[in-house]
Amino acid sequence: MNVINHFGQPPHLLPNQRHSPQRNILSPAPMASRKRKAEDDGSGGDDDRMSASPSGSPAVQNRALPRNTTKRMRTNIAGRPLPLPRLLETLSADEMRSVLQSLCDRHPAIGNEVVATAPRPSVQSTLEVLLKYERSFQAAFPFGGRPSSDYAYNRVRQHLVELLESLKDFTPHFLPPNELQSATSLAYLDGATDVIHRLPEWDSFQHNRHKQEAYEEMAKAWAAVIQEAAKKAGGIQLQYGGWDQKIAKHNDISGGRMQEAVSALRVSLGWMGNEVPQHPSAGGPAGNVSVRDQLLSGTYGMGSARVGAW
Repeated sequence: MNVINHFGQPPHLLPNQRHSPQRNILSPAPMASRKRKAEDDGSGGDDDRMSASPSGSPAVQNRALPRNTTKRMRTNIAGRPLPLPRLLETLSADEMRSVLQSLCDRHPAIGNEVVATAPRPSVQSTLEVLLKYERSFQAAFPFGGRPSSDYAYNRVRQHLVELLESLKDFTPHFLPPNELQSATSLAYLDGATDVIHRLPEWDSFQHNRHKQEAYEEMAKAWAAVIQEAAKKAGGIQLQYGGWDQKIAKHNDISGGRMQEAVSALRVSLGWMGNEVPQHPSAGGPAGNVSVRDQLLSGTYGMGSARVGAW
């Protein structure tokens, strides 16, 4: 017997009744789906509702977002040369002089600008440079043997020439009319003459020409400064500086090779006449008067070697 349902179709021709029925669009299922999606994205859920609620946790309410308040330091992406100020900070004094000298040699205008703007060398700084050359000269001597031998001379000759050349270059800077202060000129000559005194006497006569020529040039420099100092303020620098004694001492140490300076001093003292003060020296109560009187009378050095006829 065939069974006919109320649709009038056999059971085997009816649609499969096990298929899930279509959901109603008004059912709450889509809301749950949206809730799961919000939880997965981290932008919804119970925490959001709690933070939005006035009765939420205070710790969550007071939580502040982090702020990047620290300025990031500049990073060196690629290598590059140092800026000029940083480069100059790394140079030593000798390296700086070498760079400056090279620039001046290639660009004479820069050299003229440096000469015009650089501060004038002081007596102390100049004597320190001469002392540096003298130390290099002394350090070049060989160990053992006589320091006055030809072998020693050949070892130190280059350093000796450098010392004397520096002396020749510095001395005119402190002479009139380039140097207007006689006290400055006399102070430099006093220290520079001591440098010549410390040069050795060599065994060979021809090697001593360097020292002899240095004394001659220094004597001329002393004479020029003495003559200029005698014209200013009645020769006050010569009267009160004790330069008569100092020059006489230099002449003694040099073995009479400062004759030209002694002659210039005698002329200046004779021109000033009785205006020269009668002050004693540190060596005795009448030491300065004796030197002055001997210079005026031409008898200075009679006890050892006559410095010249007046």
